[in-house]
Amino acid sequence: MPAVSPFQNLLDRTPIAEHEGTYAGVDTRWFAYGSPEAPALVFVHGFRGDHHGLETIAAHLPAYRVLIPDLPGFGASAAPGEDAGIEAYADWLRAFVTAEAPGRPVVGHSFGSIVTAHAAADGLEAPGIVLINPIGAPALEGPKRFASLAAIGYYRLSAALPEPLGVQLLAAPPIVRGMSVFMAKSRERDMRRWIHDQHDQHFSSFADRKSLLGAFRASVSHDVSQYAADVDVPTLLIAADRDDITPISRQHELRGMFADAQLTVLRGTGHLVHYEQPAPAAGAIRRWLRARAL
Repeated sequence: MPAVSPFQNLLDRTPIAEHEGTYAGVDTRWFAYGSPEAPALVFVHGFRGDHHGLETIAAHLPAYRVLIPDLPGFGASAAPGEDAGIEAYADWLRAFVTAEAPGRPVVGHSFGSIVTAHAAADGLEAPGIVLINPIGAPALEGPKRFASLAAIGYYRLSAALPEPLGVQLLAAPPIVRGMSVFMAKSRERDMRRWIHDQHDQHFSSFADRKSLLGAFRASVSHDVSQYAADVDVPTLLIAADRDDITPISRQHELRGMFADAQLTVLRGTGHLVHYEQPAPAAGAIRRWLRARAL
């Protein structure tokens, strides 16, 4: 039986509408949370996620209409074609924002933070961006290099095997659960059970193995620090003090790389801010938007 979301009552009160469209040539499924008359925000989820991951934060922002597309190649969206590099994802995001929420802020989590920062550095039509758990350091350098190379090997092998075996390897319960256990920091039993259930349900929702490999390569070959100096709009960084992917010391360094950035640190959580602390994350976003009349 699926675990019940700790935020289900709030989600039940949130209007949700499903949409489809084609942006930069990619057939995309996207979801709108909140009143159609409310000012829009665009949320960009992380690697191997889909719109479900960020809906917890969206439900805590009732004054806004939050648009959450499934990234190309994930959820119910089509793969991004032959080029699954970071440029393809940034092109797609610019096209989506231009069509559905021109001139409105964009919020990116994890891999979505790289896509958002890249797009913002290269013409994204947004007055400001929010990066949650931004990937702030190169994954192929430093202490995480060998783990990242091993993960590339895993995705390469999954793409090279016959399809049934490759898909089975990617969706293997021990691997999915191991990743979930590694990232979850909450000590609440029901919270952890729900997080694991979310990953069991949605972590293996991808278009094909080739695009998944391309997306992973993009996620470890780039990071937000590459684009920070070229982002000329106000930026809010929301980081966690127990994030295993980017240490909090690096997040403070990252803030100084932007022309205009603030950093909010959430305590006692890690890379799964959107599951473990959606209310504080939404509060930080709301205060930052209100201070800028957005």
